[in-house]
Amino acid sequence: MATRMIRGTENLDPACDKGIFTPYCLSLPRPGIPSDEEQATGLERKVMQAMEKGQDPYNILQPKRYAGTKEDPNLVPSISSKRIVGCICEEDNSCVIWFWLHKGEPQRCPSCGAHYKLVPHHLPH
Repeated sequence: MATRMIRGTENLDPACDKGIFTPYCLSLPRPGIPSDEEQATGLERKVMQAMEKGQDPYNILQPKRYAGTKEDPNLVPSISSKRIVGCICEEDNSCVIWFWLHKGEPQRCPSCGAHYKLVPHHLPH
């Protein structure tokens, strides 16, 4: 009875209370909390569907690690011809070195010398 009051619907078919399923019973909202997949809409739904396919269209996941050398630079996706990059030169360093990365040849971090390269990235919409 309490679930019917919360949902705002009143059961007009007594067969539903006895466990007999009629077309009216099947049309009633189901009790419980909907999952994230059931209530996601818009951009959130697109991202969730892409993640199920193993894609990362908006760079949500942590980027793949590269050696950071001139031959194997860290790849930085960008939708424009330049992007600002932050490099934490040492693992337990609390300072971030910021610099502009431009399209073209790999560029070095001014502090540690790690190489970064800008690669084009196209958004799915």
